[in-house]
Amino acid sequence: MSLEGKVAVVTGGASGIGAACCRLLAARGAKVAVTDRDLPRTEALAREIGGHALALDVATQAANEAAAAEIEASLGPVEILVTSAGVLQRPLRAEDLPEADIHQVVNIDQIGTYLSAVAFGARMARRGRGSIVTIASISGSRGLPLHAYAPAKAAVIEMTRCLAGEWGRSGVRVNSVSPGFTMTPAMASAIQAGERDPALLEETSALGRMITTEDVAEAVCFLASEAARAITGIDLPVDAGWLVAPSWASYGGLPPARGNAA
Repeated sequence: MSLEGKVAVVTGGASGIGAACCRLLAARGAKVAVTDRDLPRTEALAREIGGHALALDVATQAANEAAAAEIEASLGPVEILVTSAGVLQRPLRAEDLPEADIHQVVNIDQIGTYLSAVAFGARMARRGRGSIVTIASISGSRGLPLHAYAPAKAAVIEMTRCLAGEWGRSGVRVNSVSPGFTMTPAMASAIQAGERDPALLEETSALGRMITTEDVAEAVCFLASEAARAITGIDLPVDAGWLVAPSWASYGGLPPARGNAA
């Protein structure tokens, strides 16, 4: 799973899942371009991993095209793209969700992901090689009180399949990773503020644990690597079994641990 010498770009790379992906890609030998709207944090992480920093707001086609051109001029042909840029949404009743919040989520999480994938993916396709990993969410596979975020992430999963077909014969693989409840800085802040209960989040997964950003990064690096050379168009949940667990409630809940054999 070495990525030695490959040029990798991570959008939303300054924190959370994106930052974990940047660190692991660099540790596996990739030359990493860290992109994010928060330039000071982007530059700090780039210094830490020996990468390249670039400010990028993924919500416009022009910004993505300019970033692709600048990174390739500075580092060389991009072979790996991770689209981690995104914003969260407050869990609100549908009638209470402000229109501005809907537009922000769709513009960044859905449209921004597409624009980044096209800007870098079209270049990969012309060269005949590359791997794109989009960051979706388990909310894209289940109904939740996230009336903008969940549909946007469902769109990311479907767009991933569409682009996998579009560029497959051109040597470009496109896959998505759907994290479960992940201990990002945003999640840690919500827990500290009493807005989320970690015990409940752990209880509702088959493995009884939350996800770390490193868990997600490992899956991303696998899909980006030659170890996954025959895999394209799939969505890989990294959720500790959150998608599995709810159906067990109809049968009394998940079985308890058997314990360790002597």
